Amino acid sequence: MSIDQTSWEAAVRHLFADAYPYDATGPRRHKDWVLDVLALMARAVPDPRGWTGLDHAAQAPEREAFPTYPFAVHPPEYIAPRLHEIDRTSAENLLLALTDDCCTLSNLKRFTESEEELRDMARTILARYGDAATYHTNVSRPGPVPGTLDFMTSHWGYSPLALSKDHSEDCGLIVVSDTEVGMFWNFSDY
Repeated sequence: MSIDQTSWEAAVRHLFADAYPYDATGPRRHKDWVLDVLALMARAVPDPRGWTGLDHAAQAPEREAFPTYPFAVHPPEYIAPRLHEIDRTSAENLLLALTDDCCTLSNLKRFTESEEELRDMARTILARYGDAATYHTNVSRPGPVPGTLDFMTSHWGYSPLALSKDHSEDCGLIVVSDTEVGMFWNFSDY
């Protein structure tokens, strides 16, 4: 699937406009891509293509004293074990689940588009990173096959990366290619 800036940005804006998102892409500069994730969390790198993501907290007053807000400052040794690899289908489902609070596919009910149209938007987002990309999440919803997520279960957990005093939930997807690292995160207070 070939994508362009307009279609990618439109998909990101449409899917995550009603969430509390941090959706950004930065360059992959390290073999240990967690270091690139830290740069994204610190907002220290621009999008390599100049494409626009979403950063709901960009203008939050808390950022003056704490530039990574709403993320907490963590070393790579903290973050790496909290992320696990998932397959592309689970990554697509996770993008759709991140469109609102509680990380569930029931969030799709609020859209007027069909589920297939929404899945096309998720595929557009993932297409930017190519077929060889890997997908990683802090969400624990183990599916029947290792590396998958089960969105039908009501029992799930996650390893938070945000400041816990400000957000009761933070869930996300990290997409890693040879040249870019994308981060799609949602924060909620439910």
